[in-house]
Amino acid sequence: QVQLVESGGGLVQAGGSLRLSCAASGSIVSVNAMGWYRQAPGKQRELVAVISSGGTTNYADSVQGRFTISRDNAKNTVNLQLNSLKPEDTAVYYCNAGVRHSYYTGYRDYWGQGTQVTVAS
Repeated sequence: QVQLVESGGGLVQAGGSLRLSCAASGSIVSVNAMGWYRQAPGKQRELVAVISSGGTTNYADSVQGRFTISRDNAKNTVNLQLNSLKPEDTAVYYCNAGVRHSYYTGYRDYWGQGTQVTVAS
């Protein structure tokens, strides 16, 4: 079993910054892509940013240039630096990772419990 534990959400004024962290633990042989998604009230969950095991990143157009995703492969952690926050960034942010449990199985998707980010105008 694998757990993804997020931290770092909170309330911030527009223009401010936050840093989200996510740590994967449990039965892990390797971790593939790791990413952050968000879901605002009444909206579908959407991709915010993703990073491959090799460090290739991809961002949603709405956060490009403001958010930065990074990871530490040795620690199985992924971070999201959120700068120049806007009220429309308010959402629950979820960590996601593709995890392999053994050399005989494929990657399985795991999700964190979510952390609230609220941006006040």
